[in-house]
Amino acid sequence: MALNIVLIEPEIPNNTGNIGRLALATGSRLHLVKPFGFEIDDKRLKRAGLDYWQHLEVIYYDSTDDFFAKNKDIKMVFLSSHGKKSHWDINYTDDMFLVFGKESIGLPKPLIEKRQDQLFKIPLYSKDIRSLNLANAVGIIVYEGLRQLS
Repeated sequence: MALNIVLIEPEIPNNTGNIGRLALATGSRLHLVKPFGFEIDDKRLKRAGLDYWQHLEVIYYDSTDDFFAKNKDIKMVFLSSHGKKSHWDINYTDDMFLVFGKESIGLPKPLIEKRQDQLFKIPLYSKDIRSLNLANAVGIIVYEGLRQLS
C-alpha cells in the first residue's frame, strides 16, 4: 500500500526534507522534479529530514516533461488551490501519484488547465489565507489516502 508523493520544482529545502520524512514514515515514494530551488545536499534539507534521507526511496526527474514521459498511464491526482473539487472526493488507489506544485506559485498553469478533471484542493475556511504550507498539505493528503486504503 504505497503512495507516490510528487513535488514539481520544490523551492524550500525544509519543506522537502519534512516531506521526505513523512514519505518514509508512511511507506510512500518521493518523486522530485527539477529544477529545485536548492541543492539536494543542502544542510536544511537534511536537517528537516533528519538522518532518514538515506532510507527514503527518492526518484529524481530532470524536468516536468521527463516526469510525465516516464509515468504514462499512471493514476494521478493534482493538488492546487485552484481545484474545484475537494480532496475529500479523491478516490485513492494503491500506488497513486499525488502531485504538488512549488511553494511560490503551485502547479504550472498549463498543467492546471489540462488536468481539471484530476484537480483537487484542500478546503480553506478563512478568506484571509491563500494556501497551506506545502509540507502540511502533503501530510493531509497522504494520511487521508492511508485512511481510505487501510
